[in-house]
Amino acid sequence: MTDIGDTVKTPAEFVEALAALRFPNVFNPYAEQCSFCDLADAAALRRRNLELVIAAAIDSGVDTMWIARDLGYRGGRRTGLALTDELHLSAHAALMCTAPLHRATKGAALGERTATVIWSILEAIGRPVFLWNVFPLHPHEKGDPMSNRAHTRSEAAECRFLLDWLMERLAPKRVIAIGRDAQLALASLGDSVPVRHPSYGGQTEFVTAMQSYYGLPHPKSLNPQLAFF
Repeated sequence: MTDIGDTVKTPAEFVEALAALRFPNVFNPYAEQCSFCDLADAAALRRRNLELVIAAAIDSGVDTMWIARDLGYRGGRRTGLALTDELHLSAHAALMCTAPLHRATKGAALGERTATVIWSILEAIGRPVFLWNVFPLHPHEKGDPMSNRAHTRSEAAECRFLLDWLMERLAPKRVIAIGRDAQLALASLGDSVPVRHPSYGGQTEFVTAMQSYYGLPHPKSLNPQLAFF
């Protein structure tokens, strides 16, 4: 296992360690350029986005982390930020009080169904929450880079030192595990709060659980039946 004390000390070093990871049938948005949609400097832009968010979380503090499974091809693959699509980059910057976060792709901005629901809640909460994934890259089916697949146990293990570093540096009071895959992966933390993932029919349960947890208004006032892109 990687010794985080020896290899990663700053947000910049964290991002560089993340960019150095390589797996078969996995896109690393912090090091690779997508031939279909990325700008020439896309990887650098995504590294900058993530470094800004991590630095802000360390400097200002966050009391909660939300952790899901892995990056999706319409969201984090493009933005470099967990649970965040291009339509919510400005909202992410505002929530974390960072400099502007930039798109790394050409053409029209894309939305993602999971991010749409996630950010309806984050904008209602209105205070910093750090977002991460058990596997912080985009795993896809062989031969189909614009698809999503679940990461393997060995892939997650290779990245665990990054999650450990974040937990140590951010020291969140609460960890919310979004979806069963995240819940199982985070079982060793002991006190994570499990919630249903908003995709595949879990949207209403996710919204209701989060609003109850944070004491937000009734779900109808936040329109849980959000349009998906």
